[in-house]
Amino acid sequence: MVANTQQYPTLFTPLDLGFTQLKNRVLMGSMHTGLEEEKNGFEKLAAFYEARAKGGVGLIVTGGISPNFRGRLAPLGSELSKPWHVAKHRKVTDAVHKHDSKICLQILHAGRYSYHPFSLAPSAIKAPITPFSPKAMSERQITNTISHYGRCAKLAQKAGYDGVEIMGSEGYLINQFLCPRTNKRTDEWGGDFNGRSRLALAIVNRVREQVGKDFIIIFRLSMLDLVEDGHTLDEVIELGQALEKAGVTIINTGIGWHEARVPTIVTSVPRGAFAWITERVKQSLSVPVVAVNRINTPEIAEHILSSGQADMVSMARPLLADPELVIKAQRQQPEKINTCIACNQACLDHVFSNKRASCLVNPLACYETELLMQPTQQSKRLAVVGAGPAGLAFACFAAERGHDVTLFDKASDIGGQFNYAKQIPGKEEFFETLRYFDERLKDAGVKRVLGEEQSAESLTEGGFDEVILATGVLPRQVDIEGIDQPHVLSYLDVLRDHKAVGQRVALIGAGGIGFDVAEYLTTEEQLTLDESAWSERWGIDKSYEARGGLKEQHPEASPREVWLLQRKESKVGKGLGKTSGWVHRTELKSKKVHMWNGVTYKKVTAEGLLIERDGKEQLIEVDNIIICAGQVPLRALQSSLEQKGKPVHLIGGADVAAELDAKRAIRQGAELAARI
Repeated sequence: MVANTQQYPTLFTPLDLGFTQLKNRVLMGSMHTGLEEEKNGFEKLAAFYEARAKGGVGLIVTGGISPNFRGRLAPLGSELSKPWHVAKHRKVTDAVHKHDSKICLQILHAGRYSYHPFSLAPSAIKAPITPFSPKAMSERQITNTISHYGRCAKLAQKAGYDGVEIMGSEGYLINQFLCPRTNKRTDEWGGDFNGRSRLALAIVNRVREQVGKDFIIIFRLSMLDLVEDGHTLDEVIELGQALEKAGVTIINTGIGWHEARVPTIVTSVPRGAFAWITERVKQSLSVPVVAVNRINTPEIAEHILSSGQADMVSMARPLLADPELVIKAQRQQPEKINTCIACNQACLDHVFSNKRASCLVNPLACYETELLMQPTQQSKRLAVVGAGPAGLAFACFAAERGHDVTLFDKASDIGGQFNYAKQIPGKEEFFETLRYFDERLKDAGVKRVLGEEQSAESLTEGGFDEVILATGVLPRQVDIEGIDQPHVLSYLDVLRDHKAVGQRVALIGAGGIGFDVAEYLTTEEQLTLDESAWSERWGIDKSYEARGGLKEQHPEASPREVWLLQRKESKVGKGLGKTSGWVHRTELKSKKVHMWNGVTYKKVTAEGLLIERDGKEQLIEVDNIIICAGQVPLRALQSSLEQKGKPVHLIGGADVAAELDAKRAIRQGAELAARI
C-alpha cells in the first residue's frame, strides 16, 4: 500500500538507516506476551506479530529474551543461547517479513529483577519488587555476559531478525550498572561514570563485532530513571554519544525503573508525557531517536514527530489494542482505531502474574490462532439486551461474522458502566472505547434500539432466534440498620445521577468501585489532560537538577474528607491491578483519605455511620454515606424468555457480577460470538 501522507505526513515518511530503510516511523515497542514460554507458543507468537506487520508497522521489537540462564526474568523464561533455539524464532521472522516489516529481538538480562534465586547484579543489593537477593557479579561473570550478548545477537541474525534491541533501561542489568543506586563496585566496572558505563559500551561493541555493520542495533537508553541515585542528564547524553560511536543504529527512550514510585504508563499519565526528555537528548545525538510511553493515537504520534521531538514513535500496547492502527491512520480513518486505554489489566497485569497477555479492549490479542471469527454458515436473528462492554463486544463480533443483530438498551446511549467509569479522573481514555464501538456498530450493520426498556413479550414478538442478555448489574444492597435514610446514596446516585455530596463522606466498600468514587470525590483538577501540572504533582524535575530527575511531589489537596471502608482484614486496595493499584492507593493516600479495613457496620444515624473497629465502637460523623459494596446480576428477563421457549445466553455482569470488570465482559462477549 502507498502511504497516504495527507493527514500524518511525518508518520509515514520512510526512515533511512543507511544500509536499510523503514517504511514508516512506527516502532512496535517491546512487550512480553507470555507466549514465549508456552508449548507451541512461537506459532502463536508468529501469528501475533504477523497481524501487526500486516497492519502496517514499520519496525517491531520482540519481548525481552535473555542471553543466558542467569539473566532470565523467571526460572522458565525465554533465552536465545543455543543453535537449536534458532528454528522457533525463524517462524516469527518469516511471518513478519511477508508484509514488508522489519523485526528486532530484544536482548534483556534482568539482573536483580530476575524472579529466581540465581540472579546476578553489579552489587548484592536486593530489589524491592522481587523476593530474591542477587549475587554481585565476578569479573569472569561480567566478561562471560558480554560474550553471551554477542552470541545471542549472532543467533538472532541467523534466525532472520533484522536487528536487536539491547535493553539498557527500566532498571534491568545494564541500567543497574549505570547508576550509583545499584552499582557500588570499586573495580573498573564501577566508581565514576566511565566505570559504570563500561559494560553497556562493551556489550554494544561485542554485538557489533558479531553481526557486522548491516544489522540494526537499537539501544534502549534510560533517559529518566525516576529513582534516587539514578542518571544525571549529562550522563545520559554522554552515554548516548558514546553509544553512537560504538555503532548503535537507533536510540530508544527508556522511562523509569520498575521500582519507581512515579507512574509512567498507566491511564492517568497524560499522552506523550515524556516526549520532552527525548527531545532534550535528541539535540545532542545524530542517530534516530525514539519517543515512548502513552503515545496511543496517530495524532499525538504525528505531533511528536513533526515538532522534532523524535524521529520515531514507539507504540506497544496501542498495537495490542489494534493491530491495524497504522493502516487505519494511512487510510485517514483514525475514528475506527481501537484506542489503547492504558488500563494494564490484560497485558502487564497478566505478564507480571505469569499469565498470557491479551487486551481488555481487544480479546483477540495473543489469541490470533485460537479465538477465530469465521464467517457464519447459518445466519441468525439475534437480540442483544444491554449495550455495555459485554453487549457491545458480542454485537460487533456476531454481526461481523454475518448474523443479523439488534442491540437494545433502556439508556439513550451505548456504554453501560463505561459511562460511569469515563467520568473518573484519570480514566478519560474510556471515551475513546465508546467512540470506537459506535463506529464499529455502524460498520457491522448492527441495528440499535435505545431509550426503550424491553420485555419478554417485545423480544418474543420481534422474531429473534436467540436472545443474549448483557443487562449488567444492580448495586448490591447492604443490610445495616438505618440504611434507608436520605443521606445514604448508591454509587449510581453519584456517578449516574450526579446527586450532591457533602464535605465529609463515608464509602462502604473498597473495591474498584469504592476507589473510583473516592477518586471522583477527592479530585478537582483532571491532571491527565495537563502534562505540566501532572509532572509537578508527581515530582518530575524537568530541569533535571537531581539524579533520576526527581523533586518533591505536590499532590492535590482534596476538597472533601473521605473514609474508604471495608469489612475484610486485608490491605485496602489489595485486589486492584498488579501494575496500577499502587498508583490509586498513592493518590488517595496523598489526599488523606482514611482507608480502614476490618470494619463492622453497626448503624446509620442522622449524624453519620456507627462502626466497630479493633474492638471499639466509634461514630464517623459524615454528611453522606455512599454504598459501593459490589453488585448483583440483573437477569429479570431470563426466566420469562425461557418459559416462552426462547434460547437465552448470559454474558458480562448478568452472568457473574462478582469482581465484574470490562476485561471479562468483553472477552465473554467475543467468545460467545465466535461460537454462536
